[in-house]
Amino acid sequence: MSNASSFIAKSTIKAADLDHRRKINFNIGKYNATVPLGKAQFDNVMLARERAKNIKWRAIEQLDKHLELFEKTITARGARVIWAEDAAQALEEVGKICKAKNCSTLVKSKSMVTEEIHLNKYLEDNGIESVETDLGEYIQQLDGEPPYHIVTPAMHKSKEDIARLFADKLGVPGGLSPEELTLIARQKLREKYLQAEVGVTGANFIIADIGAIAVTENEGNARLSCAWPKTHIVIVGIEKMIPSVNDLGLFWPLLATYGTGQKITSYNTIVSGPKQDNETDGPEEMYVILLDNGRTNLLANPITREALYCIRCGACLNACPVYKNIGGHAYETTYSGPIGSVITPHLKKINDYKHLSYASSLCGNCTEVCPMRISLHELLLENRYEAVAEGTSILAERLAWKGWKAAMLNRKMMNMGSGKLKNRIVNKIFTAWTKNRADLNFGSKTFNQMWQEKSKH
Repeated sequence: MSNASSFIAKSTIKAADLDHRRKINFNIGKYNATVPLGKAQFDNVMLARERAKNIKWRAIEQLDKHLELFEKTITARGARVIWAEDAAQALEEVGKICKAKNCSTLVKSKSMVTEEIHLNKYLEDNGIESVETDLGEYIQQLDGEPPYHIVTPAMHKSKEDIARLFADKLGVPGGLSPEELTLIARQKLREKYLQAEVGVTGANFIIADIGAIAVTENEGNARLSCAWPKTHIVIVGIEKMIPSVNDLGLFWPLLATYGTGQKITSYNTIVSGPKQDNETDGPEEMYVILLDNGRTNLLANPITREALYCIRCGACLNACPVYKNIGGHAYETTYSGPIGSVITPHLKKINDYKHLSYASSLCGNCTEVCPMRISLHELLLENRYEAVAEGTSILAERLAWKGWKAAMLNRKMMNMGSGKLKNRIVNKIFTAWTKNRADLNFGSKTFNQMWQEKSKH
């Protein structure tokens, strides 16, 4: 089955799942209730968003210089920077490090980029236990599922679902409360921190001027993952760059507000290298793997480059009517929702994932809520254009749109025939449109015809 066919099949099933819709609406409803509270901390939230977008614009436009400055500065503090063109190179480097450290257990904090390169599977295939330490990610790992949402990995699960999962996988009593489940997870995970030879984190931001990474979280697991094991590996996409540490004063509150509705998240950490000679805590070694994996494809296009401004807050997913109906797993990609539909065709093959750019009503709600003011709905249209320009459309599709364009630009053709005739042509001949939609219903007269009749009186 093709990616497009699988997407349509899974989204059709999930859209009719009322229990799924109830859980998602409940969780997103909590988000919608708190985000306005977070926005209240800004005197002018639109101005804050514009300033953040301009900072990211500068960061991406001079990305090469910022990356070189970051490497020079953090290397001076004892860290090692590794450049990875794709997932295979990144995994190979992680494997080399783990082999050198005789690693049998690895702890990792929540990181979408490690999901992107399928790090857990690679480690499992090489006999290394990889333990997710974020509670949501831990739940998903126990259930053998990828994250459902960029920020909230287990958003589609109720507390009853999680209680049943813990009872089944961990052998604890059923029907436990969220507090009890959290304590059990904490106990299990604390043991892994003590055992792990290597800790892996992502990074919310790369800071060029001081040569550091910034990590944002609410549970403290990222701090433990990067500080307790003797070796710390950071895997981060090159687009996470910001020019200065001073920019965090704007980006941290924006990420918190649009990600979870908080004024600021519970734990915000800057890591600028391994343990120094005058320090008692921290890892002995730190590696930073800077991952491309298709990001320079986005960078090469002045239009799609804007997608690299994303700070992975998940706001566009929570606002998208398509995502809220079909859920995160139907996309079958690491990054779901509007931002995933924009970037995935460029991170992978556009022909294999062009269908995601059509999984949108183009309502623009994603653009409206994006803290970085990325024109997501316009980028979806750009993806559609690129797909056609690259010759990925089929002959029947090209002929259909050519005929539609000819009719739309010809008033006589538009006025020709009755509404019933037009309905029959569109609904019976162009069946791809009506396969998953209600029939189109043309009026008996066009607006032009009605206007002409009105103008005669």
